[in-house]
Amino acid sequence: MQTNEPALPAELNRNVFLTTIDAIYNFGRARSMWPMAFGLACCAIEFMAMMASRFDLSRFGMEIIRASPRQADLMFVSGTVTKKMVPNIVRLYNQMAEPKYVLAVGACATSGGPFKEGYNVVSGIDKYIPVDVCVPGCPPTPEAILYGVMRVHDKVLGQSVRSALWYKKDQLNEPVPLPVLGPDLYNPKDREALLKLVEAAAEKG
Repeated sequence: MQTNEPALPAELNRNVFLTTIDAIYNFGRARSMWPMAFGLACCAIEFMAMMASRFDLSRFGMEIIRASPRQADLMFVSGTVTKKMVPNIVRLYNQMAEPKYVLAVGACATSGGPFKEGYNVVSGIDKYIPVDVCVPGCPPTPEAILYGVMRVHDKVLGQSVRSALWYKKDQLNEPVPLPVLGPDLYNPKDREALLKLVEAAAEKG
């Protein structure tokens, strides 16, 4: 039997109680994030401008900048990421409690920027830790960084207590492996693939 009644929105098909819990819980999380500033170069100055009274990040409840990763929810990686700095960034990321988010600020943090082919600069921090939002620019304006923060909020508001990994009973939050310093940085997860490349190059002569 066909009816002309419109289909119910997806939100109404879910449990109303859980939907309400998600909305309240995520609103509170988005409006009480404690950032950890990892300022590495000139983009960090734009981050400071975003925190000041003109742009006023505190209206989002994010005015408390934490120096300790164990008390932070959102890591700002702003500036040129050198190879010696990457292990420290990964170590601090692993020390952050779930749920945690990463915002890469500027061309250097997202892709290496003008120093991409430099001997001591990595081509984006996303090669080593999960990045939720990238803000391009050299440097990006405070408005652009604020826009990136709002996109992180959108991601938070779209999550559910039923599907979030940190609420799973048997979910183990494995730490990101620390990059290995040597002639060049490499991720331990890529070790086998790198060995095959070295063996193939040796066979070619």
